[in-house]
Amino acid sequence: MIARVENDVLYWCIMTKKPAKKTSQTETPLVCVNLPEADAERDPHTRKELVRTIKNDRASRIANEFDRGLKFIKKYPKSVTFYGSARFKADNPHYRDACDLSAKLSKAGYTIVTGGGAGIMEAANKGAKEAGGPSIGLNIELPREQILNPYVTDSLSFYYFFSRKTTLSFSSEAYIFYPGGFGTLDEFFEIVTLIQTRKIRIVPVILVGGDFWKPLESFLEDQCLRRHATVNRRELGLYVITDNHDEIVDIVTNAPVRD
Repeated sequence: MIARVENDVLYWCIMTKKPAKKTSQTETPLVCVNLPEADAERDPHTRKELVRTIKNDRASRIANEFDRGLKFIKKYPKSVTFYGSARFKADNPHYRDACDLSAKLSKAGYTIVTGGGAGIMEAANKGAKEAGGPSIGLNIELPREQILNPYVTDSLSFYYFFSRKTTLSFSSEAYIFYPGGFGTLDEFFEIVTLIQTRKIRIVPVILVGGDFWKPLESFLEDQCLRRHATVNRRELGLYVITDNHDEIVDIVTNAPVRD
């Protein structure tokens, strides 16, 4: 892996081999870009593509991604996964807070796991790396590039979003959510649903940034609990909202290590 700077933007390049040709075999750089996934150019997955993959007996690629992902994360028996917006810049208060919190958790002996991208993911990886701990990125592979921030010390790339998502969902002793968009909310509701339905054991889910999460909690209580009775009071206790780093570190360090 090598680094280069162009127009004040840092790029991390990985040399990968092209498929073998009859005459020669050449190498081309695979650029790792640090940007929000929503801004990356890609072709969406379709049902037709998945059906074709299965008919072509290539479904093993999907199974292989699940297998590689779970084996990879098993190398780090104590970890905390950070989620949050990929659009926050370094001067955002939530970015700075995530960087500080991840450093504290790293010093407490925990591997920091993120999606490997920008924003909160970058902040968490930065805090871990600067604290001298493992800083993991489970990133997405695009046709000619990967989304990966420069603070990742070990990474695994995925072609399918759903296999990466599953790996992230089954990876940690605690899950920390900062403010974010659709992706962050999707991950949050999936984690609490897995706990609610006992697909995974109870694990700390910590929402940081009360200015963002308190209105959502009010909606869940007013609409889902009181008005429509679609959740119960116990289920609203599957997460905690706090901005207190000491409390968060205490919650994490008192959680059992997952099997």
